[in-house]
Amino acid sequence: MKPRILFGSVLVLASIAFGVTAFKKSLTPYISFAEARRSGSSVQVNGVLSDPSKVRYDAAKSELVFALKDDKNEVMDVVYKGVKPVNFEQATSVVAIGSYQDGRFAADQLLVKCPSKYQAEAADKAAPSGPARSAAPAADVTPKPAKPVPGGGT
Repeated sequence: MKPRILFGSVLVLASIAFGVTAFKKSLTPYISFAEARRSGSSVQVNGVLSDPSKVRYDAAKSELVFALKDDKNEVMDVVYKGVKPVNFEQATSVVAIGSYQDGRFAADQLLVKCPSKYQAEAADKAAPSGPARSAAPAADVTPKPAKPVPGGGT
C-alpha cells in the first residue's frame, strides 16, 4: 500500500475516533435527583421551582440559589454561578446541568422554560363552557320558487 493512502486512512480513522469520543462526552443524561446525588459526573436534572419566594440571587457574586422539585416531590437545592435568567420566577420548568457537590447540585448551565405568550392569549380568549349561542334569530332558509324569465317560452 502506498504511504499516502496509509497516512490518509490513519488520519480519517483518528478523526472519526476523536469525533465519537467528543460526542459521547457531550451527552448529558436526564436522571432523577437520587441518581444525581450518587453520580460524580455531569448530569441533567429537571424540575419546577419548589418555592419561588425563596429564590435568592447575589448580584455581587453572580450566584443564584433555589430549590427544584421533581415529579416525585423530591426537593434538591441548586446553586448556579452566573447571570440570573430573565423571568426565572415564572418558569414552568427548569433543567439544571451540572453535578452534585457538597450537599447541593452545582449547576453549570440552566435551561428555563417559561409559559408561552400564546398559552396566555389562548387562556384570555377562552369562551365560557358550553356551546356558543347567538342572540340573533335563525335565518329563513326555505327555498323560494323561481321567477319566470320574460320572453322565455315554453
